Amino acid sequence: MARRVSSSTRKRRKARRLPPNPALWVIEPDSQVAPVSDPAAAAASPAPAAAAAPAPAGSPRPAKLAYFNRELSWLAFNRRVLEQARNRKNPLLERVKFLAIVSSNLDEFFEIRVAGIIQQVESGVTEPTADGLSPQEELRRVHSVVASLVEEQYLCWHKELVPALAREGIFIKPARELDPRELAWAREYFQEQVLPVVTPVGVDQSHPFPQLGNKTLNVVVCLDNPRDRKAPPLTAILPVPRILPRLVRLCPAESGPQRFVFLSEIIKLCADAFFPGYRVRNASAFRVTRNSDLYIDDEEAENLLQRIEEQLRQLRRGAAVRLEIEDNVPDPIFDSLCAHLDLSHEYVFRLHGPLNLLRLMSLTDIDRPDLKFPSFTPVNASPLRATENIFDTIRAQDVLLHHPYDSFQPVVDFVEQAARDPQVFAIKQTLYRTSGDSPIVRALIEASRNGKQVAALVELKARFDEANNIQWARQLEEAGVHVVYGLVGHKTHCKCSLVVRREGTGLRRYAHFGTGNYNPKTARLYTDLSLFTAAPHLTGDAANLFNSLTGFSLAPDFAHLLVAPYNLHRRIQELIQAETARAAEGKPARIIAKMNSLVDKETIDNLYMASRSGVQVDLIVRGICCLVPGIRGLSENIRVRSIVGRYLEHARAFYFENHGAEPLIYAGSADWMPRNFFRRVEVLFPIESPPLRRWIMDEFFPPELRDNENARILYPNGSYLPPVRVTPDEPDFATQAYSMACALQRAQVPAHPPAAAS
Repeated sequence: MARRVSSSTRKRRKARRLPPNPALWVIEPDSQVAPVSDPAAAAASPAPAAAAAPAPAGSPRPAKLAYFNRELSWLAFNRRVLEQARNRKNPLLERVKFLAIVSSNLDEFFEIRVAGIIQQVESGVTEPTADGLSPQEELRRVHSVVASLVEEQYLCWHKELVPALAREGIFIKPARELDPRELAWAREYFQEQVLPVVTPVGVDQSHPFPQLGNKTLNVVVCLDNPRDRKAPPLTAILPVPRILPRLVRLCPAESGPQRFVFLSEIIKLCADAFFPGYRVRNASAFRVTRNSDLYIDDEEAENLLQRIEEQLRQLRRGAAVRLEIEDNVPDPIFDSLCAHLDLSHEYVFRLHGPLNLLRLMSLTDIDRPDLKFPSFTPVNASPLRATENIFDTIRAQDVLLHHPYDSFQPVVDFVEQAARDPQVFAIKQTLYRTSGDSPIVRALIEASRNGKQVAALVELKARFDEANNIQWARQLEEAGVHVVYGLVGHKTHCKCSLVVRREGTGLRRYAHFGTGNYNPKTARLYTDLSLFTAAPHLTGDAANLFNSLTGFSLAPDFAHLLVAPYNLHRRIQELIQAETARAAEGKPARIIAKMNSLVDKETIDNLYMASRSGVQVDLIVRGICCLVPGIRGLSENIRVRSIVGRYLEHARAFYFENHGAEPLIYAGSADWMPRNFFRRVEVLFPIESPPLRRWIMDEFFPPELRDNENARILYPNGSYLPPVRVTPDEPDFATQAYSMACALQRAQVPAHPPAAAS
């Protein structure tokens, strides 16, 4: 039973979690902060909530609006992931997984975002961001927050997770704690598995400093010559190949408790084997993070595929942006590493503990179901299941799936049946990210070999998936698929599949639109929406989209789909402004928007205007949110919440009250960020089928607004805190657990919404 927390306790808790930081946003000094009420009471349905009186028509607009810093907001998101690692309600190995994800997130953050800020500083850029920070100040604050976050991360590992794992018979042991039997096993493992594949590299006048790969494990060794005590110590580096596992199970043939040791501990223990005759004075593990953004000028690249392959080969030599090193490293070696890497000390993190906690992810392979979330298999209970002809079903009704609760198999079936159906003449498909053994790609290859016209829009610049996509592009081309890479200067991020089929004497189009990638593996981990439709006005727009991507079109016309970079940004502003106008007239007005990130300044400004007119705005933003809610006279009618849980919240969905007509509901691939509006090809699709609309309004948005377990409310000072319970005995409610339960019910009652007929 939940207990009400006193106001004084809440204040202490707030300060402990994330101290108020007014420097994160810019606001007029005389502006007041309105209290942010809990959204649970208003979450029963998307009907308009009681709104504050609209601002008088002649009231002045604030001279300065408030914005959170983009990078600091992202770091706040990663802190929420760390919070899941510290949450004792989560199973132990799931907590370890969350801790590993924090490290993975930080790696990408430094490779891309911090690298970009460093480039601005080095280029002399002084123009402030929307929140008023110069690149230099932004970089300083980023490093300050990251240092605090990393400290909390390692405290969580050492003080919480390591002892908890030990209580469950899973021991992570440093070399100094190995018993004689374990020590002998570790030395034998080193001789057989490590020594043959690691090449020591001396660092002196005759041995240049080695080129260290991005995020690779290295051990720097300080050596003494026992025969010449006056000789200065020598330095060598042991670059560790990626083929070696970073977390090694000790004595695996033995039963009983499972014991593990980090590979770096074994290498440091046995480092003297690399340097016969020398004495190892010190050995410290370290890793370098490098700038990993691709710099491709599409207009200058005659062959985009070839240019990206060249850039990928150059990535390992990108400029260093972070050094992580064990805190036992001697100062002279530390200074030497920083000099060779051209890194100032502010970019260095001296760590007490194992490097790269992402490697802890291997612990989740331990067969301990009692330490993991209860298993859940996505259900295949939609009208599309086990149908001999999926197109007959889609022609009769629109179908909406909610992944990962609903199986992704119907999406695969859609493409596979199209590949084999003799009545299908053409398949057109976008591919942003997909799995290594993609059944979608295999189906496209099969379709081409079956004589169908197949076009694939492969996005080569999908960050960190460039190499995979190049491989798929080559295989598709070899099979006769027409492979194109989208619009010059724009990533193709939309999720669309179009099938053209002969029926009778004519042709009919069928389409799949999604919010997530065509990747069966991530479809089991990410929450997304899928729509199947044969509605001619939507499939016609989809055909227009593909023609624009594969051919030439300066101004394609989309009547029903919202497509970036063409009409998406303009239409979103119009929809927000329409709600603003209705509220100003005293009519009910409401906006609910779920997305990954909210950054676009014009969109935020229009949401502020909507709030000042009395529009109730509920934002469900998983990650970055640059909008500041709860400021009196500016954003007091805006509530922002973030949900971080078992699955990665990935769906984008939008509700506009549209008083006087049917509410407007969209879903799709686009966040509200400048890159999505202007630098990517994105698609938002309308939900038009009455049963599907009812499901969105009754079963999709309300549980997310009701969540009081994994949700966190964003406050004007930048804090993310749990929702305040409405009553002392209010039960816990998690939208993801609710959605799993609903999916299991659908499996017992076939064709239950969201897989409903129009």
